[in-house]
Amino acid sequence: MPLSLYNTLSRRKEAFKPADPSRVTMYVCGPTVYGYTHIGNARPAVVFDVLFRMLRDRYPLVVYARNITDVDDKINAAATRDNVSIDVIAKKFADIWHEDIGALNVLPPSIEPHATDHIPQMLRMIEDLIVRGHAYAAEGHVLFNVPSYPRYGALSGRNRDDMIAGARVEVAPYKKDPADFVLWKPSTPGLPGWDSPWGRGRPGWHIECSAMIDAHLGETIDIHGGGHDLIFPHHENELAQSTCAHGGTPFVGIWMHNGFLTMNREKMSKSVGNIISSREALRSTPGEALRWAILSAHYRQPLDWSDDTTTQAKRTLDRLYGTLDQAADIEESDEEPPEAFTVALEDDLNTPAAMAEISAIARALNTATETAEKARLKGQLLAAGALLGVLQQKPSDWFAAAPKAKLVDVSEVERLIAARTQARAEKNFSEADRFRAALDNLGVVIEDRAEGTKWRMKE
Repeated sequence: MPLSLYNTLSRRKEAFKPADPSRVTMYVCGPTVYGYTHIGNARPAVVFDVLFRMLRDRYPLVVYARNITDVDDKINAAATRDNVSIDVIAKKFADIWHEDIGALNVLPPSIEPHATDHIPQMLRMIEDLIVRGHAYAAEGHVLFNVPSYPRYGALSGRNRDDMIAGARVEVAPYKKDPADFVLWKPSTPGLPGWDSPWGRGRPGWHIECSAMIDAHLGETIDIHGGGHDLIFPHHENELAQSTCAHGGTPFVGIWMHNGFLTMNREKMSKSVGNIISSREALRSTPGEALRWAILSAHYRQPLDWSDDTTTQAKRTLDRLYGTLDQAADIEESDEEPPEAFTVALEDDLNTPAAMAEISAIARALNTATETAEKARLKGQLLAAGALLGVLQQKPSDWFAAAPKAKLVDVSEVERLIAARTQARAEKNFSEADRFRAALDNLGVVIEDRAEGTKWRMKE
């Protein structure tokens, strides 16, 4: 089955057909590094990491760019508050971002362009837009003239009035049209700025991504991803300016957008204050469990975040790692993920269905009796886990490192098992049953084998 992805622009699933199968290109909008990112910001990083893993498995070269926005009014405000340069703020929070998503098993992209390294490319693109009649200079600003691109609004599906209201456009006398958006804006002496033909200034947000895509991936790319909140105005504006700067050359093959993370059914937002930072979440929950929780809902659907979400994810991984621990003495065979798992992911990254298949493999491995069958199933489990970015550490490391306060204390489990073993050796079976009941109350299943007692979490 070919890989099928939902295209926001066409509003339907499409078979993925890269323009050049020998060089697949994907760009995902990364963070604006002015503070701690919330767990909702981690969702696109995790979702598109799964897609990156799938594409690498199918094509000889995948060039994946995920940018860092390191010039922005919020960064300026943070730098002014702390009396440091924007470079200091950007580096601090970019480093924190890398640590946090690394803990979620997110692979580094092929390229991580920084906006401030691409000012010359932005200036060239703005000049091209002016020459082609799609942009104009006014009072130190350069603006994209929205009416010059008749297809503006196709990505978001909004009408003109909704777009103007939704973008919260600045009412300014120098605009030719209320919907026109900024490509370049002047900087006061106290703000970061670069020399340009229109005076000292700094780029608008949207032109940054268009210029970085053009510099590293080309005029046309296969996949462009990001959160649902970026569809308008950011991606709508990217689409307009990139298409116009390149004389009408198609910009993106497939546009992909993940749904919001919500907290108590409300969109997680710093302005609302209902957020949990990735760093805060990592203090109480292993990164791999956060990753599992993020992938537990289909990427295009909202995901409501709660303690139950992460508790269930941790419990599931305890069970899966427990299965691998039971099979620790089995050398896995070299296997591909089972077809049902692959088909699920090929159907627009249906991670919930793929995760159900992982659980099915684990159940089969738990009940298998033949060594060859165990080796095959263990190989499949590890191969499927690799595509989802989970189950790649030693079970002993998982149980030793993972926070246990809310779930199971591994040392207590091992103490109870040892006490039960001792009671059985002394033929004190009522005491052994008492210890078994205590383990059962913790949600632990035990199995007595010739090599000793093994345990796992209940499903």
